[in-house]
Amino acid sequence: MRGERKPKLSKGAHVARVFTPEAKLKRSIRAHFTRLGFAKATDGTLVRPDGGKDTIRQLHRSQRQERVNSANALLKEFLPEALPHFADGTEIDPSKIRLELRRVDAGTFESDLFRTASLTWSVPVSNGYGRRLRYLVWDVGHDRLAGIFALGDPVFNLSVRDNLIGWNAHDRSSRLVNLLDAYVLGAVPPYNQLLVGKAIACLVRSRDVYDDFARTYGNTTGIISGKEKRARLLAVTTSSSMGRSSLYNRLKLGGVEYFRDIGYTVGWGHFHITDDLFAQMRDYLRLIEHPYAAGHQFGQGPNWRLRTIRVALGELGINEDVLRHGVQREVFLATYATNAERILLTGKGRPDLSNLLSVSEISDLARDRWFVPRADRRPDFREWKRSGIEKLIRGADTVEGYRRRVG
Repeated sequence: MRGERKPKLSKGAHVARVFTPEAKLKRSIRAHFTRLGFAKATDGTLVRPDGGKDTIRQLHRSQRQERVNSANALLKEFLPEALPHFADGTEIDPSKIRLELRRVDAGTFESDLFRTASLTWSVPVSNGYGRRLRYLVWDVGHDRLAGIFALGDPVFNLSVRDNLIGWNAHDRSSRLVNLLDAYVLGAVPPYNQLLVGKAIACLVRSRDVYDDFARTYGNTTGIISGKEKRARLLAVTTSSSMGRSSLYNRLKLGGVEYFRDIGYTVGWGHFHITDDLFAQMRDYLRLIEHPYAAGHQFGQGPNWRLRTIRVALGELGINEDVLRHGVQREVFLATYATNAERILLTGKGRPDLSNLLSVSEISDLARDRWFVPRADRRPDFREWKRSGIEKLIRGADTVEGYRRRVG
């Protein structure tokens, strides 16, 4: 009856409730966000920490450590073999740097070297989704690894990209097959100090990559539509991990624009949710027999992960504003054809590839534009020792600070 007092729970019942799967997961989530620096507001909601790049690194720290821990077996066995392929600064003559691309296949030496290099990043590197093209960027002038990049399927919903092209939902569904996203890209020390990262960004928009895509995915099936399509790599997107980017902004070489800024993301996502915490959320959804617990299918990628996290938070009564991490990533677009945007909009036309250069041509231009002048201005790249790679992977503060000063 209305107004009737509920029976008082026994002490044992209170203890049992504290240890329910729901209660345990709530505590795990709140403890995770507390470690990240989130604070509890007066209304009980979690408020993200404020700050600059150090705050962004803090938001990534747990997931990054998780990736390093998962690679411990690889590092123990492979790192001694990998280190000789990284350079000491004193070995490098910037005037002799010549870059080439080495395609990475799963289960190979190149794949292990790619993974090892990716662990030096201060933010965790995604594994990519769907179609993938992965490359080692090799300095054949010195026979050393200069950097890496990887292209994979783009996210389905990206408003700044879709608004720029002029896509509606139908257009995007039928033509997204002609785009990829650069989900990891950069140079390793000491090449990062010589602005080789800029050259690697330019290599994404090379004739070699365009041809690789044509050979590998030219005849493909659309993930969303399920239809057979003749795909052409017309554009690549990428986004900065630390807000505004100095790597891609105004990136031109030989009078050609390689990447251009097209806007910012809204600062909403799940990168600060670790794989372990996500697995706990799925276990809970499985326990309550929610379909999202096992609903992942090939091609759903990060969109499915975000939806699953939101559902789990809703079931737990936790405000999904914790997914509003506030990190607005700057989004960039590189087009391979001069008429790429028109073809993406209309679905008609032959790509004009008249200003698409080869990897060797880009490398030659970049050497004179960036590598040699930078070495003259900043000779401290010679101080780098390859032994610092392991310290970067392990996240040693002294090496990370050094990398930020000179990188």
